[in-house]
Amino acid sequence: MKILNDRQIRQKITRLAFEIVENNFDEEEIILAGINRNGMSFAKLLFDQLQAISKQRFLLCTLKLNPADPLEYDVQLSIPERECEGKVVIVVDDVANTGRTIFYACKPLMNTLPKKVEAAVLVDRTHKSFPIKVDYVGLSLATTLLEDIDVQIRDVEEFSVFLR
Repeated sequence: MKILNDRQIRQKITRLAFEIVENNFDEEEIILAGINRNGMSFAKLLFDQLQAISKQRFLLCTLKLNPADPLEYDVQLSIPERECEGKVVIVVDDVANTGRTIFYACKPLMNTLPKKVEAAVLVDRTHKSFPIKVDYVGLSLATTLLEDIDVQIRDVEEFSVFLR
């Protein structure tokens, strides 16, 4: 079942970008750290919208980890960790389910002292098992544990989100 269509997703991206700017209006630079493929794609969409609405500087980087086994490999941040020092870092993913992926994605940020760490997702599910609060949410959705969220925002003509 389709729960978000292209127009709705684009509206949510615009709203989230305005929320980010409003909550961080006094920051010179904001770092968006996209998790893996879909998280990075969503971060890129947010980044483009942020640049369109604000004169602030935004830096886009990637957080790479294995969500199925986050301890298997080190979490990799595509910029030097020291660049996060004293800055707002927004960890971006397509879906937040248990909070585990976002929790472990913050691991490299523990080696420095950002000013603030926030999280942004397109879809937030209500199954948190980890102490994660998502600050910027496109859609909050209560689902069963057996249902999946399929976010299609990479290599498609029209964006969509499905509940399966």
